[in-house]
Amino acid sequence: MENGAAQPVIVAIDGPSGTGKSSTSKAVASQLGLSYLDTGAQYRAITWWMVNNGIDTDDPSAIAAAAGKPDIVSGTDPSNPTITVDGADVAAPIRTQEVTSKVSAVSAVAEVRARITELQRSIAATAEQGIVVEGRDIGTTVLPDADLKIFLTASPEARAARRSGELKGADVNATREALIKRDAADSSRKTSPLAKAGDAVEVDTTQLTLAQVIECVVTLVEEKRAAK
Repeated sequence: MENGAAQPVIVAIDGPSGTGKSSTSKAVASQLGLSYLDTGAQYRAITWWMVNNGIDTDDPSAIAAAAGKPDIVSGTDPSNPTITVDGADVAAPIRTQEVTSKVSAVSAVAEVRARITELQRSIAATAEQGIVVEGRDIGTTVLPDADLKIFLTASPEARAARRSGELKGADVNATREALIKRDAADSSRKTSPLAKAGDAVEVDTTQLTLAQVIECVVTLVEEKRAAK
């Protein structure tokens, strides 16, 4: 390492929703001066585009045919991650219940995953300082050679409580059922299912505060960077 500069490091953080993945990934990237990529937002963005362009999201062939059309651009500043589709800011509309309910079906289509995976790899490859990439198949499929792979888990109850806290006024039981259903869909899909990489470090966040999770991951990254 010249001039004591830190080596660029690629960190993959996977896990189901409600584990603190986004908050952790953004904070770790900010603390360590890394870029940040929310891959889930990219799948939401392509889903939003499909919904808005009248593509039948129950028809995999229709989804596949349109997968190459939208122009999706992700900003990788952890303090202000942005996402646009065809030049329009979609950070808010991609979080609607309509998009959430359809994103698993759209994400399961092989052509969609191929398109978004290619986008993710190009972003990671051009991150000069390194990058924290969060998602569901980063360590297994997108960046199998990542320097550090982390798999966040938490009990369904803890995840539902966190998620319904984010979704103001949401029913915890309904949220828990929706999370379990989405996990099942994402874990059982044929293409790049939600899965823990064999060489990933598992961090169970059920009993941890967000600050503790962040501290744990920062320590893991710093150890990995020091060893490079």
